[in-house]
Amino acid sequence: MANRLSAIVTRTGDDGTTGLGDGTRTSKSSLRIATIGEIDELNSHIGLLLTETLAAPIREDLVAIQQDLFDLGAEVSMPGQRILGSACVARLDERLAHYNETLPRLAEFILPGGTRAAAQAHICRTVCRRAERSLVALAAAEPVGQSARQYCNRLSDLLFVLARTLNRQAGGSEPQWRGTRP
Repeated sequence: MANRLSAIVTRTGDDGTTGLGDGTRTSKSSLRIATIGEIDELNSHIGLLLTETLAAPIREDLVAIQQDLFDLGAEVSMPGQRILGSACVARLDERLAHYNETLPRLAEFILPGGTRAAAQAHICRTVCRRAERSLVALAAAEPVGQSARQYCNRLSDLLFVLARTLNRQAGGSEPQWRGTRP
């Protein structure tokens, strides 16, 4: 992405269009722009999660994820380009295995909540799922990299596992769904 913003107020979007990374313009209501916005929202929610007190490895993982999400947004903003590769997906798989090995087996569905950090990780997870749905919808209409779709799918799983990990690290319990009981 060669263009860097030198001015935030350009007035070029006053007509309801916005510039893509490849220099073309598209409607601000397009699925591509909605997808970029949802990826950006996810990145912002991860930024909020990073304001919590977190163990260094979790903090490092989230900072790396923020970098990946910026790359993902750049990829979506440049139709036909591939930036996020399989190595990023493999890194998420490795981190999932790492955190999962310390967690007890799930016996019930987990409700979002517990500690503030875990609740924020659950918000990140739900925003990630929404971004993934938009990315899949975009892929149905235009080519989207397979790694991009895989990354969002793995990331939502990792955010769920991180929420569980954050609750355990804080000594809290995980709120469990009780279902409808007679």
